[in-house]
Amino acid sequence: MKNAGLIFTIALLFFGAFYRVIRLELLPELPNFSPVMAIAFCGALFLPGRLVFFVALPALFVSDLILNWHYGVPLVDAGMIPIYACYGFAIWMGYLMRGRNLAWIVSAVLVNAIVFYLVTNTLAWGSLNYPRTIYGWLQAVTVGLPGYPPTWMFFRNSAFGDLLFTGLFLGTFYASKKRKAAPKRARQEASV
Repeated sequence: MKNAGLIFTIALLFFGAFYRVIRLELLPELPNFSPVMAIAFCGALFLPGRLVFFVALPALFVSDLILNWHYGVPLVDAGMIPIYACYGFAIWMGYLMRGRNLAWIVSAVLVNAIVFYLVTNTLAWGSLNYPRTIYGWLQAVTVGLPGYPPTWMFFRNSAFGDLLFTGLFLGTFYASKKRKAAPKRARQEASV
């Protein structure tokens, strides 16, 4: 990856993390409409080597600190460990998907969204006012608590945000590769 491509990739990852924060004001009616898992996934998919650990994860961590401050919860707590385990899972999936076709990548994005949804809603079931039964867990992963939007809406918004961000990432990445290949092809044709 050339320097311009690397800079663009890093900028897009930071934009995704920044969007998580500004979404609170821009789209408050769409809870969880953010590319949280896609940031980790696309970082591993496109950044060279282990750079994802120095770019995407710190960007996610800073945006988590800002969001925790906004919601008035502790900036860092033990509940973040399973969430960062989900980010680690998305990074692993990103590495696995390098060189795969679009169907594999879309499937991986959806698996990441499902894993994140199940982990975070299981955490909510264990820490909020849900009955500690299988029915309480089912409530946590479907309708949620009374007075709040159903939790399936959080999943829908999160999965859509991840798919949209990943699509943006893939589209711009491949468009830039195509644009770089066009002058090279023109030079080859001119030399014939």
